[in-house]
Amino acid sequence: MFSNRDNFVKSRKRMVETQLIPRGIADKRVLDVMQSVPRHLFVEKALWEQAYSDYPLPIGEKQTISQPYIVALMTEALELKGDERVLEIGTGSGYQTAVLSKLAEKVFSIERNFIVQMWL
Repeated sequence: MFSNRDNFVKSRKRMVETQLIPRGIADKRVLDVMQSVPRHLFVEKALWEQAYSDYPLPIGEKQTISQPYIVALMTEALELKGDERVLEIGTGSGYQTAVLSKLAEKVFSIERNFIVQMWL
């Protein structure tokens, strides 16, 4: 799905080795996926250099893409075996969805964007 032929392969590897493993993320499948999914493609190009840093980044609509450790922690907590059907509420950037799609049989993700107008 994603090519390993990009400029951020080393950044993803470093992210896994310095942010995830030292904090106790141990599921090999989760670590492999976190190293393969190109997080930079889920943020604006101006933020690509920061994409593998240990903090959330803005994605618009007053939302953020979660820091990599949080994505890995939530994913590992699911204990996915590969035959699950997962429903994600709040797609956001789609990064978590991409991670889950490599670990579960099917992933359904819903995002609700709406504008509230108040007439006074």
